[in-house]
Amino acid sequence: MTDSGTFALNDLVWAKMRGFSPWPGRVVEPPPELKKIAKKNIPAQCIFFFGSNNYAWIENSFIRPYEAFKSKFITSYKTVAFKEAVEAIEKYIKDPEVRTFEASLRQTVPDPDEQFDKLREEEEVESPKPVVTPKKTPKRKMVGGTPDEALSPGVNTKKLRSSGEKPKASRNSIKKADNDVESPQPERKRKRISTSLENNDVSHNELDGSFTSHGTTGRRNVAASGLLNRPAPIPRPETPEIDMSKVSQTLKSKNITPSSLRFGFLGLGIMGCGIVKNLINSGHKVVVWNRTFTKCRTFAEAGAQVGDTPSDVVDATDITFSCVADPQAAKDMVFGNCGVLQASSVSEGKGYVEMTGIDSETSTDIADAIVSKGGRYLEAQIQGSKAQAEEGTLIILAAGERLLFEECQTCFEAIGKNSFFLGDVGNASRMNLVLQMIAGISLAGLSESMALAERAGLQTKDVLEVLELTNMASPLILEKGHAMTKGEYPTHHPLTHMQKDLHLALQMSETLEQSLPITASANEVFKHAKRLGYSDHDASAVYVRARF
Repeated sequence: MTDSGTFALNDLVWAKMRGFSPWPGRVVEPPPELKKIAKKNIPAQCIFFFGSNNYAWIENSFIRPYEAFKSKFITSYKTVAFKEAVEAIEKYIKDPEVRTFEASLRQTVPDPDEQFDKLREEEEVESPKPVVTPKKTPKRKMVGGTPDEALSPGVNTKKLRSSGEKPKASRNSIKKADNDVESPQPERKRKRISTSLENNDVSHNELDGSFTSHGTTGRRNVAASGLLNRPAPIPRPETPEIDMSKVSQTLKSKNITPSSLRFGFLGLGIMGCGIVKNLINSGHKVVVWNRTFTKCRTFAEAGAQVGDTPSDVVDATDITFSCVADPQAAKDMVFGNCGVLQASSVSEGKGYVEMTGIDSETSTDIADAIVSKGGRYLEAQIQGSKAQAEEGTLIILAAGERLLFEECQTCFEAIGKNSFFLGDVGNASRMNLVLQMIAGISLAGLSESMALAERAGLQTKDVLEVLELTNMASPLILEKGHAMTKGEYPTHHPLTHMQKDLHLALQMSETLEQSLPITASANEVFKHAKRLGYSDHDASAVYVRARF
């Protein structure tokens, strides 16, 4: 590492990319596809990632010396891909022949622009007229890399380096079933590989588990796309506007002395509305923001202030809570335009409390960003439904800075009946996902049991009446069971949020190499219910899927 704070070429390092754990790598000259950087004013270096054999631009602040941090990082992560990467860098250190071979591979990497220009010259021919051809079964061809290549950080150039050959031009034709006419392929459009400090990672669709590389554009099978079109969502039962004048009996019995601090709240959804209502009714000073501004009016009439952007809310308050839909929305709230990190006062020790149901990796990324700007971070996952949020009987699972947890105690008393501090960032997210697994599996099992009872000619209300007398009865089972019996699914906990949590739990199991076959099956059941158009309905709408 040089005096200027940068690393020298061929230095072995740990590099941290958003959404991934610290990964063993080496500082290298950038390959052709990584020549351009969007933000030249931010010090960054090109990193070659071991194991995946990928490259990416990484900011200097997210790079650490390999040997100095080896003992810390090597015991913190246990995925198969991570272990293979560590083995690769250790082999590189011990075996000079590996270094020579890797260097020779880099010399064979062709310039992607030159490759494309050559392809374009070969394909710039006059489009052929349609011709009648005999019937033929079209060959199916898989486009893209293996799933394993998408699971590691960086831009994948593994196949490009391993072959010195330039790809040959190919033409795919679409046969029409009616008249066996071959249609010419449309002219290929030029797609350049571009990279930047913000878009050099692999994005992950949180709900269905698919991966998309920012540096490449995939093709879609036209014939199959029609089969994948989802049906229109079933209209969700209208949620009545929250009554701010009605104070819950639970809140009245608490006799809370509100904190003198000012609190911000980002997100006025199903859970957020009830939380903010109790904060205001308990005497706390609150500044709110929501993507749909009309939702803010009710709270403004009740005494809350309204911020124009998330960053404005942070600047106007001491501690800001966030409660949005999913991990991607939580990241957008922090890293996006006019997001939390854009607030000028974050460096003054402002507190940020994440209440969105997210995974531990997302929580850690947000925590790192907030703390690096001089702020303080606490994750406060919530267990409960819309009714419990309005009544003030939620369970709060917190982790992060202990002092910030203490400063939020009056707020937690107003919105919940218990709060737990679980230590380091990530612990609360993991605990929440474990509990959501139990809830999701229980609902999937209940829905199948009720569907079987109905098919067998039993009255579902009789099943619930007997169930209520057994030791299997619980508020969750009885509440959702009655909704299934009535066939009405007013949203207390959205089905899409339940499926999201099951998916995140499965992701966590992959990292820890823990088998979750029952959770995987429940996840598929909820995914099918979403496919039927019930995403925004209550999680009890999974019963619709079970009745098939």
